Amino acid sequence: MTEPRVGFVGLGQIGAPMARHLVDWPTGLVVCDRRREATAPFVEAGATCAATPGQVASVCDVISVMVVNDDQTNEVVAGPDGVLTTAAPGSVIAVHSTIAPETAETLGAMAAARGVELVDAPVSGGFIGAHDGTLAAMVGGTEAAVEQCRGPFARWASLIVRAGPVGAGTRLKLARNLMHFVMYAGAGEAQRLATAAGLNLGQLAAVVRHSDAVTGGASAIMVRQSAEPFDPDDAMFDLFDHARALGEKDLALAQQLAAALDVDVPFAALARQRLGFELGVRPEPA
Repeated sequence: MTEPRVGFVGLGQIGAPMARHLVDWPTGLVVCDRRREATAPFVEAGATCAATPGQVASVCDVISVMVVNDDQTNEVVAGPDGVLTTAAPGSVIAVHSTIAPETAETLGAMAAARGVELVDAPVSGGFIGAHDGTLAAMVGGTEAAVEQCRGPFARWASLIVRAGPVGAGTRLKLARNLMHFVMYAGAGEAQRLATAAGLNLGQLAAVVRHSDAVTGGASAIMVRQSAEPFDPDDAMFDLFDHARALGEKDLALAQQLAAALDVDVPFAALARQRLGFELGVRPEPA
């Protein structure tokens, strides 16, 4: 089969390194960004520059969109010069921005009315993953649309997951980012405690990176197919209850250290209170 013609709209911090992996795409690459300086390196490398998203869609079968927010996504996809003004039936719009699931669903319905597929395909892995081509893509859309995108996506993603229909990719990304930024907040709290204890934050970071690389970090407990509480007879109950006991002990010790150093650690207190429930081995705290 002939490879799809590929376009990319939005060449920012993540979009630009993603698109660089497509410059030598067999059928060429068409790029678009409001900033001329963003498109110049791609043109120099052999890509074609389009003035509007609509011009990109007029010559492409798969059009990636990586802009900042819902408003920009709506403008690029459904605005006066947007992708839907020229997209041919059978083409696919891939929205990589993290937006509201409802925005993806609304745009998906608008696209479908024109015979165009839309997938919401937000990514995880940041600038480094985009640069290295090792992003994770969480995709919502029909199986056919996802397959049509798989080749281009594989240039910048080493994991492509079809989460379900349109909107499912974004919901998966929001769940992933909830964990991501809660961990950031917890890391900040841990660093404040370590600083108050006179410790070296570089050493703390080195230990975290090393141990997470060995254990998988938070993903080490993400081995179930349901978030429902464990049945006490489940073979995994004792393992998770053991993790709960260790966690509550260590969190209590961290709270004691924080109290001695007059450091406020609200995330530690909340984690200790809810750990058993979140692990599925204790009832939800009152």
